[in-house]
Amino acid sequence: MSKKRNNVKLFLDRAMSRSFSRQILILLVLFVVLLLISYLLLSFSGSDWRAYCAYKGIPVWSLPLFLLIDTSAYSYVYFGEGVHGWLLVASGISYLFGLIIFNGIMIGLITNAIDNRVDAHRDGLLHYVKSGHYIIMGYDDMVPSIITEIFAKTPKADVVLLSALDAKQVHEILLRSVARDKMDQIFIAYGHRMVKDAYHDIHLESSEAIYIVGNRTRPEHDAINVECVDNIYMYLTENHFNQIPKRVVCVFEDFDTYSAFKTTEIFSQIGDLGIEFVPYNFYDDWATQVFVRRSYKEKNNVAVEIPYPSVYGKGICYEDTKRVHLVFVGITNFSISLAMEAAHLLHFPNVNRDKALRTRITFIEKNADEEMRLFVTRNRHYFEVQPFFYCDMSKDDAAYLPVKIDQRVSRELPDTDFLDTEFEFVKGDVYADGIQHLIKSWAQDKDHEYLSIFVTRSDQRHNFMTGMNLPDEVYDNAVPVFIRQDRADDFVTNLRAADDKVYIYGKVEDGTLVQERRQHRYANIYPFGMNDMAYWSDETPLKQAKLLNYLYETADYSTFHFTSLADLDAVPATVLWAEADRYWRALTMAKKWSNLYCAYSISCKLATLRTMRGLEPDDRSQDLQDLSAEEVEMLARVEHNRWNTEKLLMGFRKPKKAEDKYENPSYDRKLQINKELYVHYDIRPFEQLPPDVQQLDYEISQYIPWLLRMTTL
Repeated sequence: MSKKRNNVKLFLDRAMSRSFSRQILILLVLFVVLLLISYLLLSFSGSDWRAYCAYKGIPVWSLPLFLLIDTSAYSYVYFGEGVHGWLLVASGISYLFGLIIFNGIMIGLITNAIDNRVDAHRDGLLHYVKSGHYIIMGYDDMVPSIITEIFAKTPKADVVLLSALDAKQVHEILLRSVARDKMDQIFIAYGHRMVKDAYHDIHLESSEAIYIVGNRTRPEHDAINVECVDNIYMYLTENHFNQIPKRVVCVFEDFDTYSAFKTTEIFSQIGDLGIEFVPYNFYDDWATQVFVRRSYKEKNNVAVEIPYPSVYGKGICYEDTKRVHLVFVGITNFSISLAMEAAHLLHFPNVNRDKALRTRITFIEKNADEEMRLFVTRNRHYFEVQPFFYCDMSKDDAAYLPVKIDQRVSRELPDTDFLDTEFEFVKGDVYADGIQHLIKSWAQDKDHEYLSIFVTRSDQRHNFMTGMNLPDEVYDNAVPVFIRQDRADDFVTNLRAADDKVYIYGKVEDGTLVQERRQHRYANIYPFGMNDMAYWSDETPLKQAKLLNYLYETADYSTFHFTSLADLDAVPATVLWAEADRYWRALTMAKKWSNLYCAYSISCKLATLRTMRGLEPDDRSQDLQDLSAEEVEMLARVEHNRWNTEKLLMGFRKPKKAEDKYENPSYDRKLQINKELYVHYDIRPFEQLPPDVQQLDYEISQYIPWLLRMTTL
């Protein structure tokens, strides 16, 4: 079946709708045509119009033009003496053409051009910034926090936001979170992050950094972002730009996807271009805020940093008789991320004295048995070494009788149950009497536990209701309660501030009045997980991780000692940092994360050091002081315990006897290659390590003051 269409109309409509320049071009063509018609009308009018022009003193070729553009030209002709009638007719027709074009079309065209440009600006179809800007691709609730963080580090930065959403709507949303005086530095561009043509419009190649965000509520979010990274790589390589971005930050929503990218080299091509690739996960970043940075930023036009409490009190030393106990209400992406981060970071010297003081991580969930199977399967190599606990309290009269489950512990491994962290799963409803009584007993056991409670379910209302209605003993004993909130922190923060007062509580025991100082009920509740307050780029741990890697790269492996502090101090800082960056770029993703986790643990180790030295938790006066032999010994053991957990949670496994180079020393060099297959022979108790490997743990501990000194200048 043949198709008919008016190609002339289609051509004109497309040409006029695309740009103002094409509209002007069409107008000029029309003007030339009408000028020719005006000339022909005068020529065929039968009058000697040239003589008339001479009589009036008008140039010959100007009359056709005057009749089109000069509104008074027709009056000259009409009132002239001896004017031929046909000349009046021809002149009148030319005059009407000119009137339509210049008094009608031209004015309308200019007015519409102004309106169209205003609309194009509002719709994000105009592009202004050409270099040195920051690009955000996609839009969701965490974008305002990224913009705020960019401005905090670079106040005069230009930010280009590429989004397929309505630009006016995005602009209105940003006004709620970004200071109005900063809005002039934000340019909203309409486009799709998957379309390479849009990269040219926003000058992607000359940007400072790119944040690939997308929309985390979409199920295909992670796959699209991966494809977007590939498109950026192809765009940069196909066009051979002289300038490229310094960093690409890619957001991953799914925790399993994010974990996989911590140990794979799927984005090595981007790194080969000299671009630093940074995977980012919303839940993992919040876990870092809670346990490492230990603060959050209250959402205002000017962000106010508010501290989180420590989950390990003032710090834990070797003699401490208390263990850290984290309780998560609900098994969600948040609780899993927080629990994994806690397992990576919360390691203390008192475990070396008493294994009963291991850090305990407890999940309370109605379907804990199902979630437990998924969790231990995800982390199979960890649970090949370490048993876990399970307790079914789904019935109202159920007692707390946790069962130690070691069926997954590998019988082929020579040593197990030596880690300093452990997991527990309690099946039941948090509102049930049995579990309420269990939480009450934990809160009262102040002599044996540093208890913290995290309410991490998906529904904000349920989280708030649970956090506000825990047993009285939780609030009376100042147990920190972390409540996940979707957006604003205002209510929880303000409620805590209102209750942050000290009262004298009194009771009578054996006929004697006993008094103690207590805070009000909600003085220790804290919000976390707010969507628009998520992104917080703290460069200090990254710098420390680069320096740690530098120490490993420049170590003397004949003696297993790092470069001496005297030799390090002799290297100019600019040279040292350049070398550290070069080594870092060549590092595999798994080793980068290993160094990062070691850097994250420094804050916890500092708390231990300050406690050992009799200092207050916030007293930094001796942080740069050299460690004593006892302090080095304690922290070296803590470091290896941390390292064991890190490697197992990142997918490494403990070797069987047949794979172990220490069990088969004659095959040392051959079996050492197993590390490339994620079989690491140093996953074992500290006492079973050879002295040279132990020495590296001592070195890491000794160099903590140097790391701090280099990253606080």
